[in-house]
Formats: sequence, structure tokens, C-alpha cells
Amino acid sequence: MAEDLEKLRNDGDLLFQQVPMVEIDGMKLVQTRAILNYIANKYNLNGKDIKERALIDMYSEGVSDLNEMIMLFPLCPPDAKEAKMANIKERTRNRYFPAFEKVLKSHGQDYLVGNRLSRADIHLVELIYSVEEIDPSLLASFPLLKALKARISNLPTVKKFLQPGSQRKPPFDEKQLEKARKIFRF
Repeated sequence: MAEDLEKLRNDGDLLFQQVPMVEIDGMKLVQTRAILNYIANKYNLNGKDIKERALIDMYSEGVSDLNEMIMLFPLCPPDAKEAKMANIKERTRNRYFPAFEKVLKSHGQDYLVGNRLSRADIHLVELIYSVEEIDPSLLASFPLLKALKARISNLPTVKKFLQPGSQRKPPFDEKQLEKARKIFRF
């Protein structure tokens, strides 16, 4: 709620006066990439060396590019929604999913980097879920991405997270958008 956000700001918990903020290991971390990097390092999801970290960063940034388009879609003016959605679908089908499918095919391993779970895999599967909420058919031509999604979705902690009633949030709707507009004043 707006008052909760204001309290965090007034108490000095939000270094840059914005969310997200995560309390972990006695710290109040802000900035999405800092939070994700800390968690990835803490749980050994950031590769074994500098080369693996560079690949993980590269794949994660690619995921972020498409994810940002999807996240900003609800803010798009009504007269631009159809074109924006067509662009999201086109980029998914012809740019991003083919690139990730190619990476998995190129080395024949179960994960994007080093044949072990990394934050890039988790980011990609989260993106796949978001894309499926838009149009489930977009994943149809990408068997290795489907397999990655199934593999990661069946990890015990992820499986628990995906259960009904968990912390995973449904796609943004108009009601949630209005609530966010009031809280964040945009």
C-alpha cells in the first residue's frame, strides 16, 4: 500500500527512494540486478568462472530485454496495444526463443551454461511462463525450451513456488494496474 511505501522511504530503507528492496542476511538491498546477483552468488547460481558469469549475464540480459517489453505492455496506450503485442510475439518467435533454443542445441546440455543450473535458466523459465500467459502457442516450436521449463519447474523449491496460493503472482490486469498507479503515483 502507499503508506507502506512511504514508511520505507521515510525510514531510509530505500536508498534511491524506490522498490524493489529485499531484506536478506541483515542487509536491505535495493536495485534489481544487485539483489539478483547477491542471491545468485549466495546460492552458487552465477557460474564457476568469469567466462561462465559473462555468458550468464549475457543470457540474463537477453531475457530482460523481452521481459521488459512484456512488463511495460500494460502501460501502453490503448490505441498502441495491438501493435505492441504483435511486436512482443514477433520478437519472441523470431529473435529471443530461437536464440535460447540455439544455445541449448549447440552444446546438448540440460542448462544454458556449464551444464548446471544458473540464474540465467531461472530467468528464462520465468520469461517462458510470462510468454505462455500471453500466448501458449509461442513455445510450440521450441522443444528444448519446453524441456528446460519442465526440468526447472520440477525442482522441489520451484515446484512449491508454482503451486496455487504461492507467492507467484498472476498476470497484471487493469485492477492491479490502477492500484499500482495509486501507490507509485504514475
